[in-house]
Amino acid sequence: MKVVLQTVKNAHVDILGKTVGSISNGYLLLVGFTDGDNREIVTKMADKILKLRVFADEKRQINLSLDTVNGDIISISQFTLYADVTNGRRPSFINALHPHEAEPLYHFFNQELERISGKHIETGVFGADMEVYSVNDGPFTLVLDSKELFS
Repeated sequence: MKVVLQTVKNAHVDILGKTVGSISNGYLLLVGFTDGDNREIVTKMADKILKLRVFADEKRQINLSLDTVNGDIISISQFTLYADVTNGRRPSFINALHPHEAEPLYHFFNQELERISGKHIETGVFGADMEVYSVNDGPFTLVLDSKELFS
């Protein structure tokens, strides 16, 4: 499982010109899955994300959590996180988990974020052609890879 986490001042996702998810201050999460990902990994990733301290305090030190700043989350499925561009010029997506396996994990991930945080999680629509808009805060971007974090 890979997650690209960006701190944002606001973000929203549109499908066919209609906004389907929107947040102000918080996290924009781009979420992808690969073979071997399971509910245990998803739960660990959700917990890790919610406990990170990546927002600046009054001294401009990266010290505050999402909960401390009363931030929100928008989660977008993103199979392209597992693109392989080592050969040729066209990405291969062979390492991305098949959609019929990835979609339940994506929904479970969002449910875990809600369960652990006690907050509603905004989302895109799995598999849809989405337009994602964000105003990054910093910008501050992290890439979290379950194979590095939990192996």
